[in-house]
Amino acid sequence: MSEASAGKSSGSGARGTTKDPATDTRTKLLTGALATLTEQGIAKTSARSIAATAGVNQALVFYHFGTVDDLLAAACRYGAEQRLATYRERLDSVRSLGELLAVARELNASERAGGQVAVLGQLLAGGQTQPRLAAATAAGLTLWTDEIERVLTRVLAGTPLAEFVDVTGLAKAASAAFVGLELYEGVDPSGAEQALASLDQLAALAAALEGLGPVAQRAVRSRLRRSGQRGRA
Repeated sequence: MSEASAGKSSGSGARGTTKDPATDTRTKLLTGALATLTEQGIAKTSARSIAATAGVNQALVFYHFGTVDDLLAAACRYGAEQRLATYRERLDSVRSLGELLAVARELNASERAGGQVAVLGQLLAGGQTQPRLAAATAAGLTLWTDEIERVLTRVLAGTPLAEFVDVTGLAKAASAAFVGLELYEGVDPSGAEQALASLDQLAALAAALEGLGPVAQRAVRSRLRRSGQRGRA
């Protein structure tokens, strides 16, 4: 059998594409690491437990990633990339702070149902004592922060708030608030809902400012400038 025909016979699907065994194994380990964190917690997450969940030999953890910490770091980024890809189209369509909050609410419900909030809690807990895991968790969160900053830059453009808001800082604050609310909801659902409702009120206020006429918008900008100058004095 020729190499070409062998490739075709080993392919999958109508197009005859082939899977890279190494890539497939890495993906199994990444998803297995996330599943193990969700089901067993970080204290019981080991090369053995991850390999068992992934259905592969334990030695492959070290072959592909070197250490369990490195695997968890890669899994953290992989999970964030997968979730972000799912919501990128929705985020691209956001045109107001209210719409951004609506996506955040949907994401929160989906993350909690899918176990991602549990994973995040385990990663944050582990990061308190494991520097490499802390850096990886921060890197995964940065993917979301960068995306939120991109949305906020588009949404705030042309509004009275645009020239007074540090969009990068606001994106970080929004990400931190969202993470906090996700975890807080697990112990006080009504309190988390109240906090989200207050954010909805702020979004409505921003929309009201945007709807003001040119004269009123100039007055708001002038007032904000004076407030900023007093704050720096």
